[in-house]
Amino acid sequence: MRITTVILDSADPAKLAEFYRSALGWEPSYSDDTYVFLGTKDAARLGFQKVEGYRGPSWPEERVHAHVDFEVPDVAEAVATFVSLGATKPDHQPGGDDWTVLLDPEGHPFCVMPG
Repeated sequence: MRITTVILDSADPAKLAEFYRSALGWEPSYSDDTYVFLGTKDAARLGFQKVEGYRGPSWPEERVHAHVDFEVPDVAEAVATFVSLGATKPDHQPGGDDWTVLLDPEGHPFCVMPG
């Protein structure tokens, strides 16, 4: 058994997928009006599904249900790249020097950490 895809609910899956594609360099493997998947079936993919009336999570409130972690060679560089593409860095940073919490353009939290 293996994880094939992590899927995030979204108001605009194509737009959110483009944010992650630009940051990660992963190419779309499938796309329609409801779903976009990034990456290949050889590894876990990142997917986005359209949800009508979607309301994003709120950090650091309890409405966060899941998040994705990324290991990067240079955290400061990765944070700068994500922010330049539309991510925000919230004031609440519980990870100290271990990880940095960012929010994607729809408010999904994700973390970058040294890897």
